[in-house]
Amino acid sequence: MSGSTTVVAVIGGGPAGLMAAEVLAAGGAAVTVFDAMPSVGRKFLLAGRGGLNLTHSEPATAFLSRYGERATELGPMIAAFDPSALRNWAAALGVDTFIGSSGRVFPLEMKAAPLLRAWLTRLRAAGVGFAMRHRWQGWDGAPAGRRQTLRFATPEGERRVSADAVILALGGGSWAKLGSDGAWVAILRERGIAVSDLLPANCGFDVAAGGEGGRGWSAHFRERYSGEPVKSVAARVTDMHGHLHERSGECMISASGIEGGLIYALSAPLRDTLGVTGAAHIELDLAPGRSLERLTTELSRPRGSRSMASHLQGQAGIKGVKAGLLRECLPAADFADPARLAAGIKALPLRLSAARPLDEAISSAGGVRFEALDPQLMLRALPGVFCAGEMLDWEAPTGGYLLTACFASGRAAGAGALHWLGTACRDASPAG
Repeated sequence: MSGSTTVVAVIGGGPAGLMAAEVLAAGGAAVTVFDAMPSVGRKFLLAGRGGLNLTHSEPATAFLSRYGERATELGPMIAAFDPSALRNWAAALGVDTFIGSSGRVFPLEMKAAPLLRAWLTRLRAAGVGFAMRHRWQGWDGAPAGRRQTLRFATPEGERRVSADAVILALGGGSWAKLGSDGAWVAILRERGIAVSDLLPANCGFDVAAGGEGGRGWSAHFRERYSGEPVKSVAARVTDMHGHLHERSGECMISASGIEGGLIYALSAPLRDTLGVTGAAHIELDLAPGRSLERLTTELSRPRGSRSMASHLQGQAGIKGVKAGLLRECLPAADFADPARLAAGIKALPLRLSAARPLDEAISSAGGVRFEALDPQLMLRALPGVFCAGEMLDWEAPTGGYLLTACFASGRAAGAGALHWLGTACRDASPAG
C-alpha cells in the first residue's frame, strides 16, 4: 500500500472492533475506532464483573461444536486464533490466565479492566485513534469501495468521515444501554444486506404454570423463592424437530420464570421452539444422582408422623427451593403416590411461555448472514465494508465461546480488510 496513508474506520469499540483495529494498525493502516458510548469496551467490562471468562480449554472439536450450525463458518477464524493463541495474546499484555475446574479460562485477577487498560495503551502506542460519542448513521450517498463517506451523530452535530475501508463491529441487540442496540440492522437492510432478526440468546424464560390464569409462578412461590439458585440439577428439552438436548448444572428462579447457566445452555432450542409453536417444555431432574427406582423405593418407606417436607428431605434429599418447585408444579395427589412423586422429581415438567426480552439477554442470535459475506468477512454487496463480532449471524453458550468468536472474527475482518486494501492498491496502480 504505497502512496498516501490508508485510512480505516472501525465502528464499534468492543472486543471484535478493538482486535480488528490492532491487526489493521500492525499492517500500517491509519485506524480510528468510533463508538457511540463515552468509552470503549463497556459490555466487555460488564462481562468481567463476576470474573472474565475469556475462553475455554476443551478440545477443538468439542469447542467448535458449541457454535452449532455456524461452526463451519467460524471454524477457520477460530483455528487461526484459537483459545491457546488468545491466552498467549493476553499474556503479552501482562495478563496471565488459568484454567478453572470447569475448563473455563480466566485472568488471574478475574477482572476485565486490567486487560482492557493494557490493550488500549498498546493500541494508542500503535497509533490507533478513538472517537467517542460518535453514533453511526450510515453513509453519505452510496458506499463505493475506497473513500466511502460515513455519517456520525455527535454532541456537536453531524460529522462526516472519509475512509478507505470500514469495519463494522457494532454488537448485537442485548444491553442497549451499553451500546449494543441493534440500530445498525435497519441501515444495512436499507442497503439490501441480508440480516436475520436479532433474538435473545443465553436468556431466561417466563413460566406458564401455577399463577392466576395458569401463567407465572404463584404469589407464594415467587415471594419465597425468587432469586434462589437451584443447584445440582439436570434438564432435558425436546425441540420441535424431536431432538433431545440434555445439560447438567444449576439455574435460578426469577420473578417470572427461570434463568441461569443451565437454562442459558438450552436457550436456543427453547427459544426456537417457542417461536414456532408458542410454547416450550423443559423437564428438570431434581435428583440427578439417584435413579427413579431408588427414589421410588426410598419414598415408599413409611413416614409415620413426619411431615411430607421431612420425608422428602430425609429420603430423597429434596428441600428448600426444590421442594417448593415440586409443590408448585405437581398435582397434590402425586404426593400420596411414591411412584408418581419420584417420577415428578426425576422429570419435573415446566411449561415456558416466552423468552425474556432481548435487552435482558446476555447475547443475541441473528445478525448479518454469512451468505452476505465473502470468506474474509467483506459484504459482497458493499466492497470495502467488513463485519465482525456479535453482529454476525451466530450464537454460542456462555463459557468463553462468545468472547473467543468475537476476538477471532475481529482479527479475521482486520486481516481481510488489509488484504482487500492491498489488492485495491495494486489494481489502482498505473501499469508498467
